[in-house]
Formats: sequence, C-alpha cells, structure tokens
Amino acid sequence: MVTLNRRQTMGLIGAAAATGLAAPAIAQNKKIVVGALRFTSHSASFIAAERAYFAEAGLDVELRFFQAAQPMAVAIASGDVDYAVTAISGGLISLADKGAIKVIGGALSEEPGIDGQKILASDAAFQAGLTSPAGLDGKSFGVSTAGSSFHYMGSRIAQAEGVDVSFTPLQKVGAIIGALKTGQIDAWSIVPHIAKPLAGSGDVHIIGNVSDYLPNYQVTTVFTSASNADNERQQTSDFLTAFSRGASDYNSTMIDNAGGQEGVDEMVDLIHKYVYTDRERDKAAPSIINGTMRINEGARLNVASVQDQLSWFQDEGLLDADLTLDTFVDQSYVETFEA
Repeated sequence: MVTLNRRQTMGLIGAAAATGLAAPAIAQNKKIVVGALRFTSHSASFIAAERAYFAEAGLDVELRFFQAAQPMAVAIASGDVDYAVTAISGGLISLADKGAIKVIGGALSEEPGIDGQKILASDAAFQAGLTSPAGLDGKSFGVSTAGSSFHYMGSRIAQAEGVDVSFTPLQKVGAIIGALKTGQIDAWSIVPHIAKPLAGSGDVHIIGNVSDYLPNYQVTTVFTSASNADNERQQTSDFLTAFSRGASDYNSTMIDNAGGQEGVDEMVDLIHKYVYTDRERDKAAPSIINGTMRINEGARLNVASVQDQLSWFQDEGLLDADLTLDTFVDQSYVETFEA
C-alpha cells in the first residue's frame, strides 16, 4: 500500500516522466524514513544527513531510531521505514523469505589490521581461567536471541576452537552487559566502542578478536523492503549513493586519517549529535573513536560472508535448507565480492 501511494504521487509529475528525465526525488515528495541505532557503526547515515548528501540526492530523510535490530526489520517489512542498516539475523532472512525485505548492500565489516569486534569474558570467568577463546568450553555466551549475529559469532568462534558453548538469550544489549558485568554469563562479543569501555571498568576483560575467527565478516548490511528494491529503483540508488558518500567520509577521516586530528575532532562532533548524547562531548569522544571500523566503500557487499551466515543458520536448523542467497539479497545495486 505504501508503494501504491508513492506511485500515485509520481503520477502527479507525469510530464517529467514523459520526457524521460529523472526529476529530483524531493520534487516528487520523496520523503523517506531511514532506520538507525545510536551506534557509531551507523555513522554513514548520520554523515549523509548532516552533510546534506541525502538532500543533494533529492531525498528528504527522516532518521528514526530503534533499540534493537529486529524491530527495525519489522518496520521495513511493514513500510514504516524505507531503508536501514543491521546485522543479518534469522528473523531478517525469514522476513525476506516471505517476500517482505531485501538486502541491497554492505555496511560495517571486519577487516584484518583494523581494530574490530572484541570477545569478552566476565571478571569471574577470567579469574577462573577464561583468558582466551580456547577456554570457552562449557561456558555460557550471551546473545540477544537465537539466530542473532551474537549467536553466529559465538558459534563460529566455538567451532574454530573445538569447544562446546551454551548460549544464553537475553533479548537486549543492555541486559547482556548487565549479565556479563555481574558474572551471570561468562562471555560475549561486541563492537569495540562498547567492548573497550566495558573492559576499562575492570568487570570485563577482552580475551580475543572476532576478526581472528571471521577476518572478513560482513557485520551489517543495508536493506529495504522488497517493494522498494523492485519498484523504486531510482530512489534506492539515490539512497545508496548518498549513504556511500557518508561511508567514504567516515573511512577517510577515522581510518585513513586524511584530515588529521582536526578532521577526527570534526567527525566526533558530528557523530556525537546521535551517539552517546547523554554524555558530554569530551567523555563521549573516546568511545566514538573506539568504535572505528570499516564501512564498506560504495556499500560493496561481501557475498561470501553473507553466504557463510546463511549456511550457518541452515546448519543450525534455524532456516529452511532450500533457501538461497537470492532469496534475500538483491545483487543488482552494488558491487559484490568474495573474501
């Protein structure tokens, strides 16, 4: 129904369409809603909004914030949100299997040589000998839900080490953090801007890097409704172009240090409008900087990593064995690669 309304709106500018010229989306009343979490890893969207990259692409963007990835995926499927970034989960793929959503690009990724997601141990478990992932046998590992990215990472780490781990679903990141700090669970893995401050508290210890086990892990992806992917190709391409400009700015500033310390300070000021807003800027800055990981240039998508995630869900019996990559990935928008 959302798509029909948009088509009706586009019909009002039929003269422009008849000439074969692409009118700016904003002139077509192309207001779109972009879902996000208040994480540093969503900075490409923040930058594109703040530096008017969305506006220059003809998109009138509203950023809408969520507390977790799954509600954001549901909002995409219902048409309440147009585009978003999140990790691949069993719930997301299930929505795609129902014809509701499509992955259209890549976002955050693990890259060798860049400080990425950390494997954590509670202080109690650390003092009892859990000082590396090899010691995870028989330990509990926190996840939000079965089939979450946390579940995938923990399982792949355990498989690589040849150990058995029990997974404890706690629904929300805040609940996982509380359980880890109090020793109710033994281990967890999470992005560095959360992991490093936790380790600094003394209640939690870093015992490894996710990149040692998943060196090119496509952590998050860009996704939209199947309707947008199929029927709003210009709008979707415009969104990806603006999003990619934001990602490029982020990478060049925070990873390649192209603007020096002045550039980093300016970028931290921008991101702080959306992340750690309850802290003063100087107190938020270290965590924002700690969150620096590569966001794929041009929203390139590592299909080998995505396929590995799909295969894991199927091996775990969380998804039907006959599902294929094309069920939930539209590879026509961005460059894909295998690494």
